[in-house]
Amino acid sequence: MSKKIYPLQFNPILKERIWGGEKLKTVLNKSITSNITGESWELSTVEGDVSVIANGDLKGKLLTDVIDEAPNEMLGTAVHERFGRQFPLLFKYLDAREDLSIQVHPNDALAKKRHNSFGKTEMWYIMQADEGSEIIVGFKEDSNAQEFLEKVESKTLVSILDSVEVKEGDVFFLETGTVHAIGAGLVVAEIQQTSDITYRIYDFDRVDAQGNTRELHLDLAVEAINYHKLDTRREYLEEENQSNTIVNCPYFTTNFIPLTDAINISKTGNSFTVYMCIDGAFEIEYNKDIYQYKKGDTVLIPAAMDYYAISGKASILEIYIS
Repeated sequence: MSKKIYPLQFNPILKERIWGGEKLKTVLNKSITSNITGESWELSTVEGDVSVIANGDLKGKLLTDVIDEAPNEMLGTAVHERFGRQFPLLFKYLDAREDLSIQVHPNDALAKKRHNSFGKTEMWYIMQADEGSEIIVGFKEDSNAQEFLEKVESKTLVSILDSVEVKEGDVFFLETGTVHAIGAGLVVAEIQQTSDITYRIYDFDRVDAQGNTRELHLDLAVEAINYHKLDTRREYLEEENQSNTIVNCPYFTTNFIPLTDAINISKTGNSFTVYMCIDGAFEIEYNKDIYQYKKGDTVLIPAAMDYYAISGKASILEIYIS
């Protein structure tokens, strides 16, 4: 296995969504075949949606199988000790041609009890924003379950939720329990715990091609919601050729790297690293081999890759577990 350690890319898992569009192709060069493609799952071990390696000696293998063969080399010693052989994060790009449903995700304890799953803490990096695009993140003021249910019943829930206009480069960190929705006109890079548990609260009374509405999960959502006003926006530095911290939480650390030159990277072997190319292009040099990446690419650096160099002109998100 050690001879096969190298930067790994994966076949995107493309998801049609009622709110999806075509920007994953026009903005991120994904090979979509539908005009309602809403998500590209870049790196996943969610059951039924496990990523397949797209490059090198391990091409065609499932990420889960490779982790099973060499958990310390792939995940890192600290990550393996904490999570076992389970890859703990999920990486996506999303294209919202229309508003997503208003939803909430449960915390670890609730998700474990109800679904035997992780909770879903996540962050959004806004890659592209049409003028006037907005997101919903939490409540305008502290609320409670009674007010929430009354507003849902009267179809005025949006009136008590916090809508924020966004632009390219904005970042939002959503702890579990945060009521949220990505608005129309946005392309988003999403980093989250490995979980596909979502409680849909309101879907703007939409129907699909067959005239059906999508299922809501109000009973489950009420207990999961954090009713306090929350500060979800994250400010960060943009020092060139440096790892500028955006989010540092128990589940993941995300840094922003404005790359204009070459950087030598040295790792301890405690955690894997993932790079999401947000703009531009860059390359990785490892063991005298060169690996090239462009906007919209996602690459997994196994924990055993303890020394390598990155170079180019790019904006990169760097993610690992501290």
